[in-house]
Amino acid sequence: MRLEHEFEPIYDGNSKILILGSFPSVKSREQNFYYGHPQNRFWRLLAMICKSDTPQTIQEKKSLCLSNGIALWDVIKSCEIVGSSDSSIKNAEVNDLSVILDSCDIKEIFVNGGMAYKLFVKYQQDTINRTAVKLPSTSPANAAWSLDRLYCQWKVIEKYI
Repeated sequence: MRLEHEFEPIYDGNSKILILGSFPSVKSREQNFYYGHPQNRFWRLLAMICKSDTPQTIQEKKSLCLSNGIALWDVIKSCEIVGSSDSSIKNAEVNDLSVILDSCDIKEIFVNGGMAYKLFVKYQQDTINRTAVKLPSTSPANAAWSLDRLYCQWKVIEKYI
């Protein structure tokens, strides 16, 4: 079944970095917002990096991003996917990243996880003529990585905040 990405990117004119995921999970699609699975470490990790409390509501999550110069979106606009499995993504159509890149001074692009990075390289890198930094996935499927271990890799974004 073909699914569409149904929520808007998070960014404003002060965004300095762009964090890209692959495509929203089932839980994220249910909540109509990024990283909605309660076991996904994204929001806890971002709060640690930004030295903030972990946001709970969608508005708090948006505020955390915007107040720290973080733009947030996904590589894929629509695709065929089984559940939340990035490895099952087929017939992908990509988001137009120029929407963000043309309105913000994005210093660096970071990608959340190996599959999102692979999709970025395949579909986006040449189109936008920019590279991205691959970071380990915050997904609960990446259980081998503790929150502290993820922080050690993700803290590279601190210099932009």
